[in-house]
Amino acid sequence: MRLLLDTHIWLWSKLEPKRLGRRVNNELSNVNNELWLSSVSVWEALVLMQKGRVQVENPFGWVKRAREQLREAPLTAEMVEIGLALGLPHADPADRFLAATAKVLDLTLVTADENLLNLSEIVTLPNR
Repeated sequence: MRLLLDTHIWLWSKLEPKRLGRRVNNELSNVNNELWLSSVSVWEALVLMQKGRVQVENPFGWVKRAREQLREAPLTAEMVEIGLALGLPHADPADRFLAATAKVLDLTLVTADENLLNLSEIVTLPNR
């Protein structure tokens, strides 16, 4: 399975693994699965760290280490266009970029976000 980690799933997997459901934890641990991370999630995590909502020592070093085993999903113009057309009930650009990335790259988005879980245009793996 090719899994795109929503920002909170990535952060939880590194900082609060007990917040992950059993199935998500199993899939993230499965060596046969590809784990992907969007550059948008890197940006989003660093913003959270700057605001003090996520506490780590040396945020840039932490992010570099935390993404070492993940494939980087780029943000492309096609993803921006598709993201704007998605049927999300809000305008959160990070959610739009993540959903569009999943759609364009044919990835399963791992998330606990109900808005994304209810989006019919993408395949999701719910953290419940």
